Amino acid sequence: MKIGLISDIHANRPALAAVLADMPPVDEVVCAGDVVGYNPMPSACVERVQEVASVTVQGNHDRAVENPGRYRANQMAYAGLEYAQSELTDAQRQWLQDLPLTETFGGGDYLLVHSHPENRGEYVYPRNFPELRPQLDDYRGIVLGHTHIQHKATVDDRLIVNPGSVGQSRDGNPHAAYAVLDTETNDVELHRTHYNIDRVHHEIVVEGLPSEVGERLFEGE
Repeated sequence: MKIGLISDIHANRPALAAVLADMPPVDEVVCAGDVVGYNPMPSACVERVQEVASVTVQGNHDRAVENPGRYRANQMAYAGLEYAQSELTDAQRQWLQDLPLTETFGGGDYLLVHSHPENRGEYVYPRNFPELRPQLDDYRGIVLGHTHIQHKATVDDRLIVNPGSVGQSRDGNPHAAYAVLDTETNDVELHRTHYNIDRVHHEIVVEGLPSEVGERLFEGE
């Protein structure tokens, strides 16, 4: 079975569209959270993820839509969450609040989370991947996001993968990121694809969101 892995879309509809168009044929798609936040197309991204993803878990921005004030110290995050709160329908906001924190897929062989599987909100950077080994006793692999850094590793034949961020890369490569898992081989291919960053930057300016949100898209950091 081939499974598309996406994460951290952050209301970037052009990036999501580019990823789905570039993705090779897969049997299903799973999403590791943060569908909204930062960028100005939250409603369209929620709608599309609902259409394509068989499993989605809740990211910190998805959870914070109902209380943007918790991110007031981070103006870029706060503005994006306030915008999402005003743009999403009641049903879409409820869907985000109802998302599970953890889920399994691939017949229960793989664990899907947004951040650390036990310490919610903790960033798991590539250097920390081996530390997840105790959480993998019951699984062939774990898929997570949150850092926006694309990376994969194998620890004792268990797979750990962050597919990277669809809509706001932070690993030095501005292209939209995703991955494709092969459950037969328990291996994953990491992918990047170009999208129209200029269009997103323009929408950010038009909607009055912080200009830094658009500028960092070009830098991939």
